[in-house]
Amino acid sequence: MAISVVMPALEMAQETGKLVAWRKKEGEPVAKGETLLEVETDKAVMEIESPGDGVLAAVKVHEGAEVPVGQIIAWIVRPGEAPPPEIATFETSGRTVTSPTRSAAVTQISEQRAGADPRISPKARRLARERGVDIRGLRGSGPEGAILAEDVLAAATPSATSASASLEELAPVARLMAERTAQSWTTVPHFFVVREVDASALVQARDTLTAVLQKTRRARLTHTDLLIALVARVLLKHPRLNASWTGTGIRLNKDVHIGVAMAVKDGVVAAVIHQADKIDLAEIALQRRELADRAKAGRLRPEDISGATFTITNLGMYNVDAFSAIIIPPQAAILAIGRIADRVVPVDGHPGIRPMMTMTLSSDHRVVDGARAAAFSNDVAEALGEPNKLLAQQ
Repeated sequence: MAISVVMPALEMAQETGKLVAWRKKEGEPVAKGETLLEVETDKAVMEIESPGDGVLAAVKVHEGAEVPVGQIIAWIVRPGEAPPPEIATFETSGRTVTSPTRSAAVTQISEQRAGADPRISPKARRLARERGVDIRGLRGSGPEGAILAEDVLAAATPSATSASASLEELAPVARLMAERTAQSWTTVPHFFVVREVDASALVQARDTLTAVLQKTRRARLTHTDLLIALVARVLLKHPRLNASWTGTGIRLNKDVHIGVAMAVKDGVVAAVIHQADKIDLAEIALQRRELADRAKAGRLRPEDISGATFTITNLGMYNVDAFSAIIIPPQAAILAIGRIADRVVPVDGHPGIRPMMTMTLSSDHRVVDGARAAAFSNDVAEALGEPNKLLAQQ
């Protein structure tokens, strides 16, 4: 029996996906679970596995095309089996009309849509609304004249530019980041707790453990790796910080999945270390390095960026002293880490120099109150003062 290959929905609110590359050619055999194609979403390029065993047939979409989620783009058939008749699906007045013959469906839709809006992809419709483009005057470049995002952008460019200004089109990752941070900042009641901590023990632990892990696991340890391990274990004592706002109440997440903000070419993505409280430090370091490599290459998988219950963002490597981060809904909090720098601080009643680090906890006040945020920050600071003690308990 033939198996349809459809454009997958890899993210919440995803409307379309761009087919970057077929990893198999039409007529080639493919096994279930084998990488079949690559799809670009607003976050990254992801590898999509074959839904079954068979032969790739009836490829309907070529590389570079942007396709609505759920649309059939090919079939997997048995050797010698013919793919099913082509099925066309169109929206008409809020209902869906499906026909086994494309020409009949097109005729029917043309008659019913007389005087209505032209066929247009969901992403193109959104772009047209954002840029004030009248879609009724556009000629689409898609199948049967459908208006695509590229058509809207081409129409918007002349009116959006002038001799003294130019329009820079955001990459998908940057656009999604802009949309989600704006939504979070305007809908989530943020408050911030700032704490300076002595990072002496953290620095010493990293130096000591790096030498050990490089010999046994060949893991390159960073301060972020230690922070992931320590924060994940502290979260077990503070379930409200590892919770989610559902819209009507609070969901306490039973697992601890730490998101790690990573800079990529066109923005920032939050890759996820799953079960971070249960895996050892070497595994955290190895996973974070693999995620960072995939993020830079634009090859993150769906599971790499989903399910985070708490996020850490570290700008210390950019010499930032301190900053406040925007929460990633539905998470309840995000921890921002500044650089480790020598400062003059009181030591046993006398001025002394210590490597200090500033932590800023952003919390959703619907889930976390000030006392809970302060208690969590105190426990993180205490863990940073004796990192080996907490890690040894696991």
